Amino acid sequence: MALSKLSRSIKGKVVIVTGAASGMGRATAHLFADEGATVALIDINAGPLAEVVGEIHAEGLEAKGWTLDLSDADAVGRVIKDVGEHFGSIDILVNNAGISLFAPIDAPEYLAAWDKSFAVMLTAQALTVRAALPYLRQAEHPRIINIASTEALGATKFGSPYTAAKSGVVGLTRSLAVELGPENITVNCICPGPINTGMTDGISDEHKEIFARRRVALRRYAEPEEVAHATLSFALPASQYITGTALPVDGGMTIRNA
Repeated sequence: MALSKLSRSIKGKVVIVTGAASGMGRATAHLFADEGATVALIDINAGPLAEVVGEIHAEGLEAKGWTLDLSDADAVGRVIKDVGEHFGSIDILVNNAGISLFAPIDAPEYLAAWDKSFAVMLTAQALTVRAALPYLRQAEHPRIINIASTEALGATKFGSPYTAAKSGVVGLTRSLAVELGPENITVNCICPGPINTGMTDGISDEHKEIFARRRVALRRYAEPEEVAHATLSFALPASQYITGTALPVDGGMTIRNA
C-alpha cells in the first residue's frame, strides 16, 4: 500500500508536442512515449517528423504525426481539432516549436524576423491553447507547458525578435495560469538555457566550452532530454499545485554574475 496519494504517471494520457521532429521536441516525444502516453507529434518538416513517429512505433509505443506550419493561424485550429477528434481527448499540451531569427533593429530583414518569430513562438502558442481548450476542460489532469527561453530572462545582441517573443511566452503563461486556474488547468513554462540542439549547431564545440565555463554553473551545455524531463515534471498529475511558473533549465546560468 502506497504512503502517498498523488500519481506520477502519465500512462494513457494524450499529449501534443509541437516542434516534435528534432531537438527538445523529439526528446520530449520520446520521453512521454516511454512513460506510456499517446503522443501527437506536430512539426513543419514532414520527413523528420515521420522518422520520429517511426522511432516511437519501433518501440511498440503510440504516436501519430501531423505536418503543420504554425505560422498558418487557420491551419493550427484545424490540426489541433483533428488531434482531439482522432484520439478522443487531449490531456497535455506542450508548446515547444521554435525558430531562431536574429537581426539588428535597423536591418532590412528585421520586420520579417519579428513577424515570423511572434507568429511561430507566441501567437501559435495562444492558438493551440484556444483550440485544445475544449478537450483540456474534459481531462482529469489538464496540463499546458509552454517552452520559452532564458532569453526571456536576459537578452542577447541582435536578438530582440526572439527575446520579445519568448518574453511574451512567459507573460502568456502567467496570465493563462490565472485565467484557467479555477478550472484546475495548470499552465507553466520552461526556460531552456544553452542546449545542444539544431539552433546551436552553428556554434563550435570550442566556443560552447568557453561560454559554458564562463557563464554556466555546471560548465556545460545540456542535452535535449534534460529539458524534456523538466517538461515531464510539470505534466505529472502530482504537479497539481504548480502553475504560472517559469522554470530555468540552464545549468545555473541565470544565477551567475556576469
